[in-house]
Amino acid sequence: MIEIEKPKDLARLRRLALSAQGLLQSQPFGRGLAGARRAVNHIGYVQIDTISVVERAHHHVLHTRVPGFEPVMIDRMLRNRDIFEYWSHAAAFLPIDDFRYSLPYKHAIKSGQTHWFRTPDRKLMGELLARIRSDGPIRSRDLEAGTRKQAGWWDWKPAKKALEQLYMEGELMVSSREGFQKAYDLTERVLPAHVNTDMPRTDEFATHLIDQQLRCHGLVSLKGLTYQRRNTELRAAVKALVNDRLAQGTLEQVKVSGGDVFLVEAGALEQDLPRLNHRLRILSPFDNSVIQRDRLKTLFQYDYQIECYVPEAKRQYGYFCLPLLYRNEFIGRMDCKAHRKIRQLEIKSLHLEPHSHDDDEVISALVDAVAQFRQFQNCDTVRVSEVYPKCLADRLVLEDPL
Repeated sequence: MIEIEKPKDLARLRRLALSAQGLLQSQPFGRGLAGARRAVNHIGYVQIDTISVVERAHHHVLHTRVPGFEPVMIDRMLRNRDIFEYWSHAAAFLPIDDFRYSLPYKHAIKSGQTHWFRTPDRKLMGELLARIRSDGPIRSRDLEAGTRKQAGWWDWKPAKKALEQLYMEGELMVSSREGFQKAYDLTERVLPAHVNTDMPRTDEFATHLIDQQLRCHGLVSLKGLTYQRRNTELRAAVKALVNDRLAQGTLEQVKVSGGDVFLVEAGALEQDLPRLNHRLRILSPFDNSVIQRDRLKTLFQYDYQIECYVPEAKRQYGYFCLPLLYRNEFIGRMDCKAHRKIRQLEIKSLHLEPHSHDDDEVISALVDAVAQFRQFQNCDTVRVSEVYPKCLADRLVLEDPL
């Protein structure tokens, strides 16, 4: 067991985690479409979210890591079959080569071990499948044409549920998207022939999870390896495999102050890591690096909660606060809204927390980051409403076009 007691050792752990996430290098996965493809393959998933006060999360996550990324590239990757859409711990875009690891969840839903809708309408599902088989892909909007049954149409809500059930059971896949309008087709017509469709054994799935999580996070807790997965057999297999690797010396345990234990590959703490730079990252609340809140708090001492699900009167920082990462420290959060009609990015509130860096350096890096973020939102100007602590407000000049 490696004890992490000195600040420099904790700093190295943070660098390991951030480097694995592609948040230290300027272009860790390359640029444009090819870079976006490599980024998804490396980090394992990109969470899909509908909130649009700023550019949506699945675009934001890739923008953060891939210079030259454009939102249309996700649709292109989906059509090229580089990625597929399914459920991870939430709705997500996933690497097409990981398709077989979606099969256990699909099987659990189809067999009734896990419920999506508790009483799926099998008759309606069969009718929908027959229509798609004969007429081609169908969009949920195609079911909205009538509110009561007539020639070729179904009641919208039951039909939409049936369509989603077929998708979650694996009979259908999303073949393309137009924004949030998805087109569904038979899995056999969407999935490329080269993709492995063998159901993974539990030990294979456990190996996949451990290798993937170590690759994209650098260090992981035992709990984090099966984050949001409630399969008891899988959790037991992961634990057994971790113990085997610890015994073989290919994994090491790292204990941080507070008693939390992380797993790292043997020798990971001695490997060369990218240097820290002075770039500030504005992250999505659904970014892969912050989604495991307990890990975030332990490793970075950053207590973060997305407050769009919190009643307005109880919000502390705002509806959709974005974490701010500077060097290897989370130094604040920023609640934003893109007013698209007037092409203005409003920073409704900016909260900077006590940190170990020079304020002038942080503010300079923040100004640069906001300039890039404004462009990503297709906005021309920035307006700042509130800054905390207030003494920094006069030094943060962002209102004019940057």
